[in-house]
Amino acid sequence: MATPVLSGGPRYLKRPTAATPASGPDSAVRDRVSEMLLRIERDGMDAIREYSRDLDGWDPESFDVTDADVAAATASLSDDLRASIALAQEQVRSFAQLQRDSLTDFETETFPGVHLGQKQVPVAASGAYVPSGRVPMLASAFMTVLVPKVAGVGTVVACSPPRAGAGIHAPVLHSIATSGADRIVALGGVQALAAMAFGIDGIGPVDVLAGPGNAFVAEAKRQLFGRVGIDLLAGPSEVAIIADDSADPELVAADLLAQAEHGPNSPALLITTSETLGQAVLAEIDRQLDVLALVSPAGMPGDEVPRRAWEDVGAVVVAADREEAARLSDEWAAEHLEVQTAEDDWYFDRLKNYGSLFVGARATVAFSDKFIGTNHTLPTGRAARYTGGLSVAKFVKTLTYQRIDSDEGVRAVAPHVAEISRADLMPAHEATATKRLERLG
Repeated sequence: MATPVLSGGPRYLKRPTAATPASGPDSAVRDRVSEMLLRIERDGMDAIREYSRDLDGWDPESFDVTDADVAAATASLSDDLRASIALAQEQVRSFAQLQRDSLTDFETETFPGVHLGQKQVPVAASGAYVPSGRVPMLASAFMTVLVPKVAGVGTVVACSPPRAGAGIHAPVLHSIATSGADRIVALGGVQALAAMAFGIDGIGPVDVLAGPGNAFVAEAKRQLFGRVGIDLLAGPSEVAIIADDSADPELVAADLLAQAEHGPNSPALLITTSETLGQAVLAEIDRQLDVLALVSPAGMPGDEVPRRAWEDVGAVVVAADREEAARLSDEWAAEHLEVQTAEDDWYFDRLKNYGSLFVGARATVAFSDKFIGTNHTLPTGRAARYTGGLSVAKFVKTLTYQRIDSDEGVRAVAPHVAEISRADLMPAHEATATKRLERLG
């Protein structure tokens, strides 16, 4: 979703130049994904192999990753990288365990002998899609493999696409394996999601699919929803920053560009109560884009992606005061929301719509994306108005139960059920209540 034109009359120092795309999936993507899913469900591994060969240039004897493959990937990493991955996993594991501990069983007696309760039961199997396209995303494995394992999921299957015809990117493979995946498959795109959902060649079937991806991956999840559960229908990554004249323009600019780096259609929005700060951030962005062009890794497109994203879907808005800044932020409901102001506590209490909140200039989205522990799979496209991000709760079912162990309980409940059933014109429901009363004499 491109940066919206916000309502109410804020002043733009920079507007998005790209038109906001039409809502809903692209019809060509929708039709192509539908065709692929139907064929894979019908033809199984033959169709998966053909799509993998045609789309990824990948046609191994087996798509399964072996222990030897994992060992080779691990051996290829530096000690420092392995240590950083392990520490990041521990942060994610600890936070997920706290979430799991907050999901509790209970039972209460509402009338004598009438017991109501709930149980927290993990799903049997989940599927993790760990992307590795233009840039690999090691931490996606932490969020979609490690978190369901903490939730108690019995079997976690992980799929990740091959890179350059050489299997899964070594750091990504190591991250998947050490996060606890029970089966790892070198398979990408729609064919990977279909294999896990349909249970092709024993790859699944899973109960829940989780993980980000491109437009085809998102559309496949949308079409598979119902047959399996899904985490989110995530679009391009987003960031909004609320900043006042106390903010550091260099840090604000850096954080906007960091999210723009995700892709050319990743919106970045600055909401500021200071026009002076807004102008300073615009100048900083121009300067930092020039620096990014010089420090880009070999073979990467320099500042091309963040520059295009900023030019096309970036915006700087001047709000009249903090109330308007908060209102505009809640209206946009950004995936990531940073607050860098002299009144951070006020905004923390006031703001309601965001995927994850980063309070104070010391916090930045990249900390969460890569390491800090909160889940980085978050709602986009204003979905933060009605849902939060991925958590252990996505992999746990809250199941309710009822137990009546006394005649007094039946006498307390049944007459009211019979009365309401008569008003609903449902005599069979009424009978289930009255027959139990009759048996009490």
